[in-house]
Amino acid sequence: MKFNRMGQTDQFISELCLGTMTFGTQTPEEDAFRQMDLAVDTGINIFDTAEMYPVNPISKQTQGDSERIIGNWLQRSGKRSKVLIATKVAGEGMKLIRNGAPISSKTIPQAVEASLRLLQTDYIDLYQLHWPNRGSYMFRQNWTFIPTRQNREETLESMEEVLTCLDGLVREGKIRYVGLSNESAWGTSQWHRIAKEKGLPRMEILQNEYSLLCRLFDLDLGELAHNEKVGLLAYSPLATGLLTGKYHGGTTIPKGSRMSLQATLGGRATPNVWPAIEAYNNIAKKYGVELPLMALAWCRYRYFMASAIFGATTSDQLAYLLKSTQLTLPDECLEDIDMANKAHPMPY
Repeated sequence: MKFNRMGQTDQFISELCLGTMTFGTQTPEEDAFRQMDLAVDTGINIFDTAEMYPVNPISKQTQGDSERIIGNWLQRSGKRSKVLIATKVAGEGMKLIRNGAPISSKTIPQAVEASLRLLQTDYIDLYQLHWPNRGSYMFRQNWTFIPTRQNREETLESMEEVLTCLDGLVREGKIRYVGLSNESAWGTSQWHRIAKEKGLPRMEILQNEYSLLCRLFDLDLGELAHNEKVGLLAYSPLATGLLTGKYHGGTTIPKGSRMSLQATLGGRATPNVWPAIEAYNNIAKKYGVELPLMALAWCRYRYFMASAIFGATTSDQLAYLLKSTQLTLPDECLEDIDMANKAHPMPY
């Protein structure tokens, strides 16, 4: 298992991060326990969750169950010191939580206390803002993104307010590090500028979507990550299961799979995506590897990668995906992947 520095901190995190957003819906507690045991035994030292999880579906009845299951495991296993817990505060638009109130100095302490209680811990290692109050171009909104709707002064005032609140929680010992999710290059640069000018906590991690099929991070965000030393905590590196190859061009939808619950996979299952998957599958076959393992291993070769968040419905699936850490991709394979990206850019 390879380990990467988390931003400018002295903390190192494993190249793979266990995602837990199915814990409590698709994944029952006992199998979630097996997954967490297996992850730690294999060298993974970071789990990602959020106050809004689990998903598939998101509901008032299950909201918070992912954190609750992790908390139960922490108590039963006694392995709190072996793992970093990363969680997130929900914001505007998430009506199930605080009636969709935006992230602020009022909502953050409430969210932190609730997460600490469910996680049964005294501190959160990495606390992230799930999405910007001003909106985000992630979740396929890049096609219609209009930043002219934003109010710059309100955005910057909100950022300073939030950082000041987070600073207090860091000083209290309830949070160790802070990070962002679904942010842009401009947004991240402003968080960093304000933190430096005001002596407030620095956003060390940026959790955005990234995979063979979604490479928005390669450009401005990649440049920012390199120069400002902020690591990518990539979510959906298997493109919500598309890069497992199990959907066979959309003709097969396994029972209990994410696509059986979400027909378009959040807008990812487009006509353009199937030829792209086939191109990457052909590359995997050419080099004698399996597509999902190649897709995960490829993340390791990206210069801005801190860790790739991967999830599994079952512990058997997890054991299989962990084999990616033993996979080495030759330069020729990486070159073929880049050529496939040129032929099939942003297929969703």
